Amino acid sequence: MTKNTADETTSQKLYSHLFEACNILRGPINQDEYKSYVTPLLFFKRISDVYDEETQEALETSGGDEEFASFPENHRFIIPENCHWNDVREKTQNIGAAIINAMTSIERANPDTLSGVFSSFDDANWADKSKLSDERLKDLVEHMSKIKVGNKDYSDDVMGDSYEYLIKKFADLSKKNAGEFYTPRSIVKLLIKFLDPKDGDTVYDGAMGTGGMLIEAIRHMKTMQSSYGKIYGQEKNLATSAIGRMNLFLHGARDFKVIQGDTLRAPGFLYRGSLKTFNCVIANPPFSLKNWGAAAFASDAFGRNIWGCPSDSCADFAWLQHMVKSMDPQNGRCAIILPQGVLFHSGKDAEMRQKMIETDKLEAIVTFVSGVFYSTGVSACALILNNNKPEAHKGKICLIDASNIYTPKRAQNIMTEDDINEVYQLYQNYEDVIEKCKIVTLDDIKQKDYTLAVNSYIEKKPQEQIDPQKVKQEFLEAVKNVKIAEDKFKQLLIKGGYIHE
Repeated sequence: MTKNTADETTSQKLYSHLFEACNILRGPINQDEYKSYVTPLLFFKRISDVYDEETQEALETSGGDEEFASFPENHRFIIPENCHWNDVREKTQNIGAAIINAMTSIERANPDTLSGVFSSFDDANWADKSKLSDERLKDLVEHMSKIKVGNKDYSDDVMGDSYEYLIKKFADLSKKNAGEFYTPRSIVKLLIKFLDPKDGDTVYDGAMGTGGMLIEAIRHMKTMQSSYGKIYGQEKNLATSAIGRMNLFLHGARDFKVIQGDTLRAPGFLYRGSLKTFNCVIANPPFSLKNWGAAAFASDAFGRNIWGCPSDSCADFAWLQHMVKSMDPQNGRCAIILPQGVLFHSGKDAEMRQKMIETDKLEAIVTFVSGVFYSTGVSACALILNNNKPEAHKGKICLIDASNIYTPKRAQNIMTEDDINEVYQLYQNYEDVIEKCKIVTLDDIKQKDYTLAVNSYIEKKPQEQIDPQKVKQEFLEAVKNVKIAEDKFKQLLIKGGYIHE
């Protein structure tokens, strides 16, 4: 068994144990709320188990000096007295209150790193005994106590993967706003392939959700250390931003910056009064967001309305302009998921699209089959932009129709590793492929009134011409066979006594 396969198996086992915790909550807790209980509880357990490992290492280093082992310098996070997992486990009454006390105390003891990471789940009613009795909470704590989730028990990759299985399951259960909560990992991998973040590159996601895109960017870099201080994210939803921070921590990320807030109304990353810029910009923002703040954007203090201001009924081009403005002027790259309407809508969108095309930043477009994203039937596309396009790509755009590059599943269409590799290879080759890819010039697009509807450019296979007489003959033959079959079926029914002639 290869290491990857072994890790995946271990991740699945851990995930299964974690999801079993949801079954303990089933009944008094709605399935939409599972994530508000299980995710912070897992993180609390992980912090406690890692703290124990660090204590043991410090004891071994110091020859058993317990005072030395308790020094903050020996621990990634501080756990105040009586706030360890084991302290909560010993409780037999008012367990919900003990969980709240431990979590809030840990937050206060680690203001720079863990502020709000537990309290963001404000819909979790730990102390409401009418919803969660002490007996049920005791069962939940004991279930989570059956496994250790320290670094020595599960590597960051295994821990992070099982956590992402859990996040995906919550998205499956929730459906509502799940697309903003979770982006399929294969799509994330494809976008990161396009961006190709190098060691030392800064990476920014202005609609980070649960942090999957930032984590994949870190994985793509050669070493975890090369991402320290280089990862930035902003997320509007309070609980989702907390899950994203936990996700990053559980994947082993350090020294990252995550801000909770409305990116379009109040961008969180500024430098000397201007928008901070990054080497790699990536996002899957909420599709066609309404009431997003168009009035303020029309006179945006950060100059993000570079091509114009969309109406308040759809923020798609506002997100796109924010991301482009966030790209490093010299070598910034951007990969963003948007509904396909941005490629061909008329009116204001058409005017902004024309200005975007004329900048010659757009390097590639990928259109996806419907159903690969959660909770939306809207067909999506990826726009890849580059402030430093290779010479051979200048004045051109690679249009990729990936609507037939997918793997159908019963519940949802997916893109496998082979599927995304096929799409990426089309981009790498940057040449025409019938039915799949077309390299167009800016003049080609101008001649079509600046529409970017990929299907209107892709070359199709010539349709086979069939002789009408042959079609007629086949039809008459089929009718004849149907009549013969009907007569045979009728005779069988008569013979069996089911009908009378």
